Amino acid sequence: MRNARHYIVTGRVQGVGFRAATERSARELDLAGWVQNRRDGGVELVAAGDDAALDRLGDWLAVGPSMARVDHVEVAPADSDDDLPQPFAVR
Repeated sequence: MRNARHYIVTGRVQGVGFRAATERSARELDLAGWVQNRRDGGVELVAAGDDAALDRLGDWLAVGPSMARVDHVEVAPADSDDDLPQPFAVR
């Protein structure tokens, strides 16, 4: 079953390769979606795929790449998985 989730990641997540590493992780999990920086210093993404892959992405987001410091990951169901980029992309 394909679902979509919206994530907001806060901490030291900009300028540390977080978006590129997220893109690689999401592509390895065969997820559709996008990731982008937020003006408040966080990172936002929407990903769609099967629940197991989304759970694995969420686990990875809680840690992030080695130079990042993740303080919090907020996750919520996304409104729709229509028109999400496949493969997963950086905005």
